[in-house]
Amino acid sequence: MSDIVSLSAARKTATPKMRIGLLHLTDGAPAMVAHEFGFFAEEGIETELFVEPSWANIADKLAFGFLDAAVVVPPLAFAVQMGLRGPVQPLLIPSAISSRGSTITLNNALAQQTQERAARDNLSTVEALAAVLRARPATLGIVHAYSTHNLYLRYWLATAGIEVGRDVKLMVVPPARAVEALTSGHVAGFCAGAPWGEVARRAGAGVTIATSHDVWANAPEKAFAVRELWAEENPQALTTALRALLRAAKFCDAPENASYIAALLSRRRYFALDSHAILASLPSGAMGDSACVFYRGAATFPWRSHGLWFLNEMRRWGLIDPTVDLRDLTTRVYRPDLYRAAAQTMDIPVPTVDWKNEGAHDKPWMLEAAPEALAMPADRFCDGTVFEPEKVPPTGDPTAKSALHKF
Repeated sequence: MSDIVSLSAARKTATPKMRIGLLHLTDGAPAMVAHEFGFFAEEGIETELFVEPSWANIADKLAFGFLDAAVVVPPLAFAVQMGLRGPVQPLLIPSAISSRGSTITLNNALAQQTQERAARDNLSTVEALAAVLRARPATLGIVHAYSTHNLYLRYWLATAGIEVGRDVKLMVVPPARAVEALTSGHVAGFCAGAPWGEVARRAGAGVTIATSHDVWANAPEKAFAVRELWAEENPQALTTALRALLRAAKFCDAPENASYIAALLSRRRYFALDSHAILASLPSGAMGDSACVFYRGAATFPWRSHGLWFLNEMRRWGLIDPTVDLRDLTTRVYRPDLYRAAAQTMDIPVPTVDWKNEGAHDKPWMLEAAPEALAMPADRFCDGTVFEPEKVPPTGDPTAKSALHKF
């Protein structure tokens, strides 16, 4: 028998490398921890992390195949899937990464005006901000048109009757440049992920007046997106990567590990920031109930109802073609079956359903799961709306106009 092994055969049996993109954001911690603390390696997958300056970079590198996976804002995954960011690149979301953690931060003057108006007229924060903006329109920063931040900010402002393009203008600002944009006066405030609201506070540049948790209790934030082709070519590697991320998520959610995580993220390679600014947004940090959640309450499960909510809001604001079948697209991108394949090998409780009503709980509740029930957190929306997936029309009005010109 010949001892010669063909090069092509060797390549097929070699462990594939996964190139993962992420930004300077606290909720990317599970990917950084899995890479730096050896969880990926222990599970048998080689990884290379690429810290990018903006969501536009992440989208382009996924679209053109320079990244195999990324920690993303879910609306961006849909945009890449639909070819709204370059060529069409089918993506899968087999796992969520985090919930909570984003802030709505205003410059000191606008924050003071808002707080004074709220106290004087007995208004909620958003009502007070709306009154100030109607008198003097301003520009607020969002991290990308196809981001959770854009959708949450629009949703929150709309509850007080604020219309983008009339009362407020939105400007895209990469998260790591948000504080700079605030101090320079290019924006009067921003909605961005942690730790940038805390960085603004420490710099004396701004005040956080609300968080994503105030808009949607325990709001879903980042997800893990993988190019469909890579996933199909490397199914076992994908399962091992998900196992590593689940282990890292559990590690990141433990308050006793927060100082280690903050120290890791503060390194020059990642944030190059004082670790205390990062620590505030980790579990049991200064952000309290608005701090990032990585594991508990099924924070890692890729709920299809979350995906449908994002798409429905994207359609509401004219960010996608209204004729797109939202339920079909959600089902193709959000893949809880892949999550279950990884989680069930770890004896982790997994929800037995893929969809649920969102906003129906104003206090903790129990969810049916296997092998045991899961304790779930409140998920109420700021306006009391309950999102029922089965009532969402699959397609919308084909004559609806795009809102992208309002940025």
